[in-house]
Amino acid sequence: MNEPRPAWGSDGLAPGIVQDAGDGRVLMLGWLDAEALAATVTTGLVHFHSRSRGRLWRKGEASGNELSLEGLALDCDGDALLLTVSAAGPTCHTGSRSCFDAGEPVTSWPQSERPAQGFAWLEQLWRTIEDRATTRPADSYTTRLLDGGVDQVGRKIAEEATEVLIAAKDDAAAEDAGQDRDVLRTALAGELADLVYHSLVLCLERSVPPAEVLGILRARAGAHPGR
Repeated sequence: MNEPRPAWGSDGLAPGIVQDAGDGRVLMLGWLDAEALAATVTTGLVHFHSRSRGRLWRKGEASGNELSLEGLALDCDGDALLLTVSAAGPTCHTGSRSCFDAGEPVTSWPQSERPAQGFAWLEQLWRTIEDRATTRPADSYTTRLLDGGVDQVGRKIAEEATEVLIAAKDDAAAEDAGQDRDVLRTALAGELADLVYHSLVLCLERSVPPAEVLGILRARAGAHPGR
């Protein structure tokens, strides 16, 4: 990831607005200097400059609630940073998801109980699929799928869905028999990964943005909050 060059303030700092890459929620505002920005880009974990302690600090270094960097951008004036992240737990020291949850009940969100699932990385996969659709490299499996049209992609989804079911049933049988499931669970995860990937390719082939799919899920959750 390229390191932007903000216009640092007279104190050598620039504000960094932290936004959840999954749903766009603003999580916090922190301050970065050149050292913090370099550490963030190098490690992929968000670092700030602590004005109260006068030193570099990694978000989550004490709590474990780290912020994994997904994107980095400058504002139009070049004097503020936007950090899009995947959060490993609550961002606010109060235990709330966001530091802007003023007035909302503070709830605990221990990392061990609600780990981040890394859904934000699917944005990167989607961008890769879009790139393959545009550039059409001859050695790309995605290109071959798209060249086959809806029949080719749809057939693969049907195959992968069947393989997911078989893998799930194998895992369930092993669980019932009290057998070791590590290999079977890995196989199931692999089949599910194939199904997700091919579903995204179908979204692109049929010009259905994943955001539209997510919007329907959000609308359903709002209409049926107990679902």
